[in-house]
Amino acid sequence: MAEKKSNISASHILIMHNESKDSRSEISKDEAQKIINDIHKKLVEKKSRFVDLATEHSDCSSASYGGSLGEFGKGVMVKPFEDAVFSLKVGEFSKPFESEFGFHIAKRDK
Repeated sequence: MAEKKSNISASHILIMHNESKDSRSEISKDEAQKIINDIHKKLVEKKSRFVDLATEHSDCSSASYGGSLGEFGKGVMVKPFEDAVFSLKVGEFSKPFESEFGFHIAKRDK
């Protein structure tokens, strides 16, 4: 049986704000954007590992797994997230981007 090649595995860091869908956050959209940009800078400068930043900062329940969302195919995640993560090479992380849930940095794991 042939393995499906369309599934990938990814992690992310999510910073919600008070305008995000299903948000429990009190911070403003501007503050959330500043936080995600600071986290991205740490990743680019290799000051911290993705898994550590996700565990420490992410507002997603995946934070307890270092940001890991596991394996999924197209059509499962919200479009801005899917577009970002499927465009990455394995091991790459995205620039900060926004979805209705807040600001993300995505990383393709496999």
